[in-house]
Amino acid sequence: MRPGLWYLSWRHLRTHWGQTLVLALCYAVVFFIPAASQLLIGRYEEELMRRAEETPLVAGARGNRFDLTLASLYFRQADLEPIPVSEADRLQDEGGALIIPLNVRHTARGVPIIATGPEYYDWRGLHATHGTPPLQLGDVALGARVAERLGLGVGEALFSDQPDLYDISKPPALKMRISGVLGPTGAPDDEVVFVDIKTAWILEGISHAHQDVEEVDDKYVLGRSKEQIVVSPALVAYHEVTPENVATFHYHGDRSLLPLTAVLAIPDSEKSGTILKARVNATKLYQMVVPARVIEDLMSIVFRVKTLFDGLWGVLAGATVAMTALVFWLSVRLRAGEMQTLERIGCRRFTVTGLYVTEFTTILLASALLTLGALGTVSWLLPQWFRLV
Repeated sequence: MRPGLWYLSWRHLRTHWGQTLVLALCYAVVFFIPAASQLLIGRYEEELMRRAEETPLVAGARGNRFDLTLASLYFRQADLEPIPVSEADRLQDEGGALIIPLNVRHTARGVPIIATGPEYYDWRGLHATHGTPPLQLGDVALGARVAERLGLGVGEALFSDQPDLYDISKPPALKMRISGVLGPTGAPDDEVVFVDIKTAWILEGISHAHQDVEEVDDKYVLGRSKEQIVVSPALVAYHEVTPENVATFHYHGDRSLLPLTAVLAIPDSEKSGTILKARVNATKLYQMVVPARVIEDLMSIVFRVKTLFDGLWGVLAGATVAMTALVFWLSVRLRAGEMQTLERIGCRRFTVTGLYVTEFTTILLASALLTLGALGTVSWLLPQWFRLV
């Protein structure tokens, strides 16, 4: 098109900048919605599938397999029935797979506490940049982003959150010593803190320690005999694991019933994984799932919802086109005298048509630039957004 048409179009659009801005924004929204949804869902699926494919099998109590997978891999809080540690021991004794216990039932300052064994750090490739992973009872290691957000470091203390502040039957907050800060991985492990699996049972209120009863103040003693001393419940258990009391922590009852959230299984071969999954699912008490398949099923639901939104986008696009047609039709009516003047001074009929085409093209280019800017912003914010969801 000739430069004159561009100049006349630009002058008209600049004069009627309000109308131009509204049309550009409307088309930017029409372009942005499908592009942004595809970008977000594609990246979200990629992030979820990467971790799911790294985790061959997850075992847990019978129930919602989506909750089990999201709690075990992405540490989302979920109301899951516990699986006893005896099941993890049984799977370990059967062989054919690396078995990693997980307890994801507690938080510290709102951050999930992940109780697990040392095998987890080697398998996930987690290494401490400062200090060490939790090596003993009461130690805690911070994920990279948690350490940055809380401003804590090695040697400082972190308190667990009480399950119920006003329920004295619940265990009190545990003061944990920070033993290390783990290096960044770009995975959910950066957003949590880690403790030894036995520390989880202190948080559960199952494992505890008391003062030496011979040193207990008489006001806490309810009765004495040659065999035992009965003390008052007012004698509160230790809230901190120290070098002096670490050896005194114990639990009453059957060790095999100690609770886990899930068990991660990394089989030696595909055959071993198939056999292991069949044996667990045959019990009818527990389930073993393949996280990659669970995430695929979850994303299929997301894509079905996206189809609905694509239909709504089609309605929006149609309404925008109709509005544009109305605006240009009204513009033709209002500018009839202007176009007649152009014809009288010798402009060809094509010039009038070209003027409208040029104006519309300019609006589309402006919309495209706005859309690209918005998509660039969304792409830049994606890592932060994924951490939130």
